[in-house]
Amino acid sequence: MLHCPLCAENALHKYHQDNKRSYLQCGTCGIVSVPAKYHLSPTDEKAQYDKHRNTAEDLGYRKFLSRTFEPLVARIQFGSLGLDFGCGPGPVISKMAKERGIMVSNYDLYYFNLPELLERRYDFVTMTEVIEHIANPQSLLVQLDSILKQAGILAIMTKRVIDQCAFSNWHYKNDPTHICFYSLKTFEWIGRKLNWRLEIIDKDVVFFL
Repeated sequence: MLHCPLCAENALHKYHQDNKRSYLQCGTCGIVSVPAKYHLSPTDEKAQYDKHRNTAEDLGYRKFLSRTFEPLVARIQFGSLGLDFGCGPGPVISKMAKERGIMVSNYDLYYFNLPELLERRYDFVTMTEVIEHIANPQSLLVQLDSILKQAGILAIMTKRVIDQCAFSNWHYKNDPTHICFYSLKTFEWIGRKLNWRLEIIDKDVVFFL
């Protein structure tokens, strides 16, 4: 029996099917997930990420990240310490932060695998275009909760599920490394579950405080 990767309930039902994968939605938390049989192997997943060419010199990419970064900077105090979780092969947020006098450490399973960073505590954690790649978001969110200081901020950037009609034509689902898709209902469920306050920042950015 399949269980939801976020809330662990077995209230999953078919949401969409294309010629490559099927997609299930949880009736409890609303997350749309791809069954494990469609997940890439770690080797194949990393091969997809190796194609990314995002750098701090790419002004378009900096502008994209600024929709998360600028509202975050406005909410943190001078001297705050952050973690960019899932920073990828070319970390950018930490460089943008350094330019503003903010210290951000980089962690990534494939490129900056430094487990000791996950044993420290932070004023904020960023996950930009990361959470949709995580097979077991429940355990990750609990882990991030444990390393955030009191009144810390978790900043998440990921495109949101709107409805089945939009999903059927959604380019975002076509990336084979995207395996979990979040809606407003899902983020509201996470907030209640972990006793976080949800703040909607943008169409694809949310903060948990």
